[in-house]
Order: sequence, then C-alpha cells, then structure tokens
Amino acid sequence: MTRIFVNGLVWPHAHRAAGPEPTALAVCDGHVMACGTDAEIRELAGAGAEEIDLGGRRLVPGLIDGHMHAVRGGASWARELRWTDLPDLRAGLAAIRAAARRAEPEDWIRVVGGWHPCQFPESREPTQAELDAVTTEHPVYVQALYEVAVLNSAALRAAGIDAASADPPGGRFERDPVTGEPTGRVFGMGAFNHVLSAVPPATPEEERRSTATMFADLHSLGLTGIVDAGGFGMLPQRYEPLFALWREGGLSMRMRLFLSATDPGQEYAQLVDWMRHTPSRFGDPMLGFLGIGEVVHFGCHDFEGLEEFAISDAAIDELYRICCHAAERGWPVNIHAVLDESIDRILTCWEAVNERIPLCGLRFTLSHGDRISARNLKRLKALGAGLVLDDHHVFKAEVTEQAWGAGSMAAVPPIADLLAAGVPLAAGTDATRACSHNPWLALWWLVTGRSADGIARRAAEHRMSRKQALDCYTAGSAWLSFEETTRGRLVPGAYADFAVLSEDYFAVPEDRIPLIRSELTVVAGEVVHSTGAVPV
Repeated sequence: MTRIFVNGLVWPHAHRAAGPEPTALAVCDGHVMACGTDAEIRELAGAGAEEIDLGGRRLVPGLIDGHMHAVRGGASWARELRWTDLPDLRAGLAAIRAAARRAEPEDWIRVVGGWHPCQFPESREPTQAELDAVTTEHPVYVQALYEVAVLNSAALRAAGIDAASADPPGGRFERDPVTGEPTGRVFGMGAFNHVLSAVPPATPEEERRSTATMFADLHSLGLTGIVDAGGFGMLPQRYEPLFALWREGGLSMRMRLFLSATDPGQEYAQLVDWMRHTPSRFGDPMLGFLGIGEVVHFGCHDFEGLEEFAISDAAIDELYRICCHAAERGWPVNIHAVLDESIDRILTCWEAVNERIPLCGLRFTLSHGDRISARNLKRLKALGAGLVLDDHHVFKAEVTEQAWGAGSMAAVPPIADLLAAGVPLAAGTDATRACSHNPWLALWWLVTGRSADGIARRAAEHRMSRKQALDCYTAGSAWLSFEETTRGRLVPGAYADFAVLSEDYFAVPEDRIPLIRSELTVVAGEVVHSTGAVPV
C-alpha cells in the first residue's frame, strides 16, 4: 500500500535543488516514492493511498549515529539508570530513590556513564554518604563518563572492597588519608571493571529484551540506524543478544558493525579470525558486518589524548599488516585517533598500504580527530578516507582544555578546515558511557560549539550550520557503510526511514535543540515509534 504524509515540512537532504520546500512524502513497499507539494504527492499516489496529516510538523531522514557502542550498551540498558538529561544532582538522587523502591532487595542500581558533573549546578558527583542516605539495602554504583565512579556502602561490600583491598591493575580505590577506609570513589578502568564484575550477570533473554528496549528508546529520539564502533572487550559472544533479536525478526534498528581486537598482542590473529569467514557488508538491510575498528591495535589507541602518548614502530608495523589484510579483502578500517601525532603515524601507515592496495573507495576512517592538522587533512582526503565526529567534548571540554592549554579548544575539531578540505564527515555520540546517547545534544554541540557547562569554547568559524550538522548525522553516517544514496536521504528509491519531530530543528532557538524528540519514527515504511501526536 502507498502511504502519503502531507501538510508538513519535509527536509529530504542537504543538497536538494533550490525551490519551494517540500510539504509531503510518498512511501511504498518500504521505499520513498517522491517528495513534493501536497498536490503533487496526492496526484502521484492516486486515490487509493493512505493519507497521514503531519499537522505542520518537520519531517527529516532518520538519524544515523555514526559512532556508538550500542551492542555493549544494549545488553545492560534496561538494568541501568541514565542521568543524561537530568538538571541537577538532586534529581539524580531522586531517580536512584525511585529505582530503589521498585527494586528487589540487594538488586544493584547503576548509572554507568553518559553524564558528567559539569551538567549540574553542583558541578560534582554524589558522595558515598549521599548514596547511603538514599538506600542501604541496594548496592549503588554511579559512574561519571570514564572519570570516576562512586559506590555506596552496600556496593563496597558487594564488590569486596575494604581497607585491606589492594588496588586492581589499571585502577585505584580512593581511601581516607587518616583511617585508610575506602571513600566510595574509584578511578580507572581496572577499578570500574572490578566493581561491575560483582553485578550478577543477566540471562541471555534479559540481554535480548534489554537491547530491544534500548532501540525503542533511541527510536523515540528519531534514530533509525547505528554504526557500532566495536570497542574494548567486544568478544564474539557479546553480539549474541543482537543476533538473537535479528533472528527472531525483532530488530527495528539498522545496525552496521565494526569489529575490534580484544587482547593486546593478539590483534592481528583476532582480526584475521573475524575476517576469515565473513565478507565486508555481509548481512541484510537490518544487520550487516562493515569493517574492523575502532580498536585495531592497542598500541595505536590514544584514548582521550589527555596523557603523553606515542605510537611505537612495532605497533605501526603490526597496524600495517592488519590494514593490508583488511584492504586486500575489501574491509573498511576505522581507527580511534585524537592527537595529531597519532593521526600522522596512522596516515603514514595507510599511505604505505595504499602503495600496495589502493584505499580509495574502501572508506577507511578516523574517529574523533580532535586535533587533526591541515596537513593531515590533505593526506586524509588524498586517501579517500573520512572522519567520524562525536560530541564527547560536550562534557570533556573543560578537562581537556586544562590538559591542552588555554584556548586550545577553539578548533576542536577544526570544522571549517574539515569542510574546506572536502573530507567525508559522519557524526555520532560515542555513547553509551563516554557520552550521552542523545543525538540532538550532539547536533547542538556541532552547531553551537558549547559544552554542558554553557561555555562556547569552539570558535565561530568552526561551528556548523544546522543543515551541515544534520547532513553529517544522516547521509554522512550512511557514507560509512556505502549507503549514502539509499539512506539518510529521502529521494526516490531510498529506504523510507524518517522521523517526524516534536519541534522544527531548523527554527527552534538553539537551546531547545537538545530537547527535540520524535513524534513518529519510521523504518522501511513501518512505524517503530509513535507518541500518538501524528495519527497513523
């Protein structure tokens, strides 16, 4: 059946021909037929089409998060709280109190990243005493990005942390300088993992349902696709909840997967194993393997770029072997790189690979690229490679400026230079722990240059227009998976993936952009989210 959506404001894509703005969209068999005026679309569709009145609302292509750790985040989504949109610490503590009333005795209550104290007027995380005042029956764990986590007394007991506990490798338990007792504050991945390992594991069915719940929540924000960035600890079995959802026909989010190395020293063997039996882009329209990344070699991963880091010759030699193997088999490679020094060495490696196997068309990409220089932008462009922007500095701008020096954030990232160089750009969040999952917060950050503390550190010339930012978040992210002509654009033949917004992204005041939600989200012509505001 043909459906037509009329009486709206339709944004088909960033590069449409000049002329009157379309007001209507026609959809048939999961694909776009046409955009145009109400009269044009009614005439095209004919008398038998189902007509849906948009009531003057803005309709945009479905958002595609170009860098999200959704497989990892989805498995525990339903058992965690999110502080992303909370206004103050009091609201965060109230959310824990409400969760404690619903929970069974001794159930863990967790907030695992996706927020930062800079978003609160208190500018701090909770204390152990504040968490104890909320509940003593339930272990409580509150992690602010990857900076610090705070435990209540019940969580310290459950994790076996006391005055005699040794710090775990890669982590630290803060202690009272007088008594030596743990304060409830812990630092570093080793400490975070130590605590979270004490949480009773979910069943496979719970993880499958949790993943479906996450996708439903993301659909409510207008997301219709995700490029999953792989990441630390993403062993093959971690993908089973996603695969189970896909096998039963319950996958509503288009997923494209980058696959990562998981053990230092074993990168080449592990990534070759991933590539041995599966070709790049193997899958169906809902689920597909894309490439390797973002963890390709641990010796080339510069984390947040806040500490001294250098890539060794041995790491580059191994990276060369991996990238040659990937290029020979047509696999895209995505590498996390923040510092220009890291980017310089990675590009030198890729140029050597390019002499052996041309990379143009393979869509190699860097993620983050915060400090990329004009020289390295030219090299990136020459290789046909792209860059995936994310908004982790919406929370980390102040901390990063302290590490990099006053004024250093004025060109982080250097958006004007990226646009001038013509480098393909995608956009995402780096959620669910390193940043918020809200794509509208990311779009706000690209447009305004402001962070959650309200300060605009990025210079005006390095801010995007609203159209440029939305293009990155739609067709730009579709470019990563070779789908920029069929996704992220509402053109004839493209997938009918779109969102009808609660407010007009192009007209609302800037400070309302993060508050935008979807009234109606459609994937392949099927409704996957509806508030009821648009009758369907």
